[in-house]
This record gives sequence, structure tokens and C-alpha cells, in this order.
Amino acid sequence: MKIHPKAIRARRNRRLLLVALAVLASALAYAGYWWLHGRFWVVTDNAFVTGNLIPVEADATGIVTQVLAEETQYVNKGDLLVRLDEHRAQAALGQSEGELGRTVRGIGALFATRQQLCQKLAARSAQLARVRHDVVRFRQAIPSGSVSEQVLQNAEDQMTSLEAELREAGAELKSIEARVGGTSRTRHPEVEAAKHRFIDAYLEFVRQRIRAPVSGYIALRKAQVGDRVHPGDPLLMVVPLDHLWVEANLRETEVHQVRPGQSAEVIVDLYGKRHTYHGTVEGLVPGTGSVFALLPPDNATGNFIHIVQRVPVRIALRKEEILKRPIRPGLSTVTSIHIDEPGRPLDTSLAEVSTQEYETDIFGDELTDAELKAQEIIMANVVPKDDPLEPSCTLSDGPAVTPPHAGQTRPVGRVRGSNSQAAR
Repeated sequence: MKIHPKAIRARRNRRLLLVALAVLASALAYAGYWWLHGRFWVVTDNAFVTGNLIPVEADATGIVTQVLAEETQYVNKGDLLVRLDEHRAQAALGQSEGELGRTVRGIGALFATRQQLCQKLAARSAQLARVRHDVVRFRQAIPSGSVSEQVLQNAEDQMTSLEAELREAGAELKSIEARVGGTSRTRHPEVEAAKHRFIDAYLEFVRQRIRAPVSGYIALRKAQVGDRVHPGDPLLMVVPLDHLWVEANLRETEVHQVRPGQSAEVIVDLYGKRHTYHGTVEGLVPGTGSVFALLPPDNATGNFIHIVQRVPVRIALRKEEILKRPIRPGLSTVTSIHIDEPGRPLDTSLAEVSTQEYETDIFGDELTDAELKAQEIIMANVVPKDDPLEPSCTLSDGPAVTPPHAGQTRPVGRVRGSNSQAAR
């Protein structure tokens, strides 16, 4: 049966009309959706889950002898992850311990030498005082002839010799006083230097055991038994999964209405549209992604091509939703930001550093323990055991006796001080 051309045209026109009506209805539906809903949201699929990736690096030199954590395992803060060979570090620690004890005893010997010189000065001062008295009496007895000139001359010569010996001992005392004056056996600068060398060796020893700085899951393990590591070598990573956020890369033409504090909805490809995560805009990164690239573009070379840039926007996720449906850093998302909300000023940031991965205290006790051990070594090598601030003995100017024929003699000192009569 042959169909008339007019009937064919009529049928075709009806179909075209139906298609046009369908297109028009779709356009009206989209326009209505955009007017009622779409214009209040900024949507992008260039958004990814991000979190803190905590690197665990070696802080000492050694050979890996044991690896106690593997990828995907959960570890708690302070758990032992990698153990290095401790023999060399232990030997260095013992050497520094011996040097600290030897330094303490050497400083103790200096203090004893100072006390010896103090007593030597006291003895020379007493002898000089006795000879001076003899010289005065001999001079008074010369006119009567009861004492000869020879006896007076010998006494004056002895007095001159004692004065020289007293000055020599005083110079030795000043030399010792310059090294130990104003300090004590346990707080001497050389003892402090040796103590901190011991502390450095102690820290090197304890850092042979590498512990988890925070709680999280192990990833990117590189440590292998037998590897020789040095400070700064990466061993593995710890990834906390209870604090994650989304980094949405918006076009620069879309961020003019985005403000911190606005709400957001995130659909993670891992779960699809079945589950929606709710978040809050924390802030806008102060720069586009290109300026932070390893090789930033140079637009002054003459071959500039205008490309719409992307601005990273940080969106915080709710912790309870993350714990209920775990996600991982790097997952793709479709993120929608509700720009109809007023939000905060553009230069405001709601990001906080209050979660556990922003601080660790696993090294907090190491220095205290090292100080205590160093103090034990110091006290074990101090002789005598008590350690007050050492008193010093000084010289004071005293009267001089002038021989009648030798001219003016130099003043001679007398020992004074709280320890001039008895040695420590």
C-alpha cells in the first residue's frame, strides 16, 4: 500500500513537534530547577578527599633489624614501628658516660688544688708574719747590741724570700680561681659540656627505636630489614582516617560567591549517591593551583594562552560520618557548595589544628630521662658527695716591713676567707 506524500509529511511534522516539545519541556524543567535550586549551588567533580599523611623518618644512623608494622595495620601513638641496631649507639653512650665521669673528677681535682693553694698561702702568710715580728724586735735590739747586724740581715733576707713565695702561691691561686671561681663541682662549664654530650649520645641511643608519632594506619612502608638508614630517610607513613577533608578545585569564575562557613554536600564515588557527606567550607587557599606547582607557568614569554585557573577550597567533613562510613585520602568526589548562605568574610579561616596529628609527645620524656641519668653519673663521681658552692680564698694587702738599708719593699698580702684555716 502506497502512503501519500502529504501523510508522510504530516507524520514527520508531528514527530518533529513532539521532539521540539520534549526539548522545550526539558529546557523549561532545567530552567526551573536552576532557578529554584541550581543557582544557589556551585558543583564540581574536581574535588578529592585529603588528609594528613604523617611521615615517619629515621632520626639516627643504624641498620634496620626489625620491622614491626605493615601496611594497612592500625597502630597507636607510641607503638614501636622499626628497630635499628643499637650496638654502636650503646658503645658511644658508654664512652660519653665515661667522659662525663672523668670530667667531673678532673674538676674535683681542680677544686682540691685550689684548697691546697689556700692552705699553702695560709702557711706562708703565718711564716711571713712571724719573720716580720722578728725583724721588728731585732731592729729594736740593734742599738743595745744584744742582736748582731748579721742576725737582722738574715731575718730580712728570709722575709724577702717568704714574700716572693707568697706572691708565687698567690699567682697560682689566681690561675686556678680563673677556672673554678664562682661555680661548683657539679655546675662547672666543662661538666655542663660533658653532660650535654652524654645527653646527645643518649638521644641517639633511644632514637634507635622508632615509634609512631600519632595513631593511624600504616602506608607506604619502605623500611626493610638490613637497610642502613640515616637521619631524614623515610621509613613509612601513618595516615589518621578520623580527620579528613575535601579539597575542591573550583574555577576562578565560580569562587566569587564562595565564603567560609557555607555548607556543602559531598558525594564520594566509593559509595555513590547512596550516601551524602555533609561539610563546611573552612577557607580558600591563597593562590591557584598553578602558582604552587613545581614548575609555575611563565606568562611573560609571549606565548600566553588564557586558561581558566582553579582555586582550591577546603571543606571540612563531619567526624561521625567519616567513622560511620570510612573513606580514604585521594578518593574522587562530587562536591556541591551552598552559596546562598551568607558565610563569613573571605579572609576568614575556620581550619583548626586541634586534632591529634598536629602534635605528638612521644619525645617528651627523652630529655628528662637523659638529664636524670646524667645527674646520677655526676653525683656518683663527685668527691666529696656534698656539693655546696665552693668558697674562695683571696689576698688582702697587709703592712710591710722596710729594712733600713734595702729601700721600700712591696706590700705583702695576708690570706683571708672562710676556708683559709682548714682545707675542704
